[in-house]
Amino acid sequence: MKLSVVVPAHNEQDNIKEVIERIERSLDMEHELVVVNDHSTDDTGKFVQELSKQYSSIKLVENRLEGGFANALKTGFQNISHEVVLPVMADSCDDLSTIKKMLEQINQGYDVVCASRYIKGGARLGGSKLKGFLSCFAGNSLHFLLGIPTHDIANAFKIYRKEVIDSVDIKSKGFEVSMEIPLKAYYSGFKITEVPTVWKERTKGKSSFRVFKLLPDYLKLYIWAAFKGFAR
Repeated sequence: MKLSVVVPAHNEQDNIKEVIERIERSLDMEHELVVVNDHSTDDTGKFVQELSKQYSSIKLVENRLEGGFANALKTGFQNISHEVVLPVMADSCDDLSTIKKMLEQINQGYDVVCASRYIKGGARLGGSKLKGFLSCFAGNSLHFLLGIPTHDIANAFKIYRKEVIDSVDIKSKGFEVSMEIPLKAYYSGFKITEVPTVWKERTKGKSSFRVFKLLPDYLKLYIWAAFKGFAR
């Protein structure tokens, strides 16, 4: 199995070198590392170019669409060449030791494997308590009410088979894309599971996630999923 890792990066010059080096240390399989420079106004792109001299797996691409996490992901997905894809946040919040467990589930026949902070063995360390509450509530309520097979639907740290990505018509503009893809995959009949992970708040740079600005988009997806589930 070959893995494509997609790292959307907007003004992440303080973090990008560390996350790339962590990814390279963590993977002992054939892979490519697609870094999407999402309209950065700092030296993110320059740092990635320098690192590409050291790591042949790196492919730097520019997001030519409107700036934002969803479009950066879409750009990354359009530039992958392997059969399994993993988005990784550029702020080093994801626990890369989880990748091995996720790939084991792909090998067991699952199409989407969600890294979950809200099951036994998982944790969310630091960050906004409000964001933590909302993501936990969304994941657990969709799981228990509708049978969505993950307790952490909003976490971006998921592995997908490429056929899942190819089948989903992504409408999201922001971070809610990490909720849209697995929900649409589930209702399209793809097999989904989860493994525990530990998420840690960034220590460098500033997050562009704005909970009150994005809440309406998450809510629309939540309502769509509820209607879809109760109509089955």
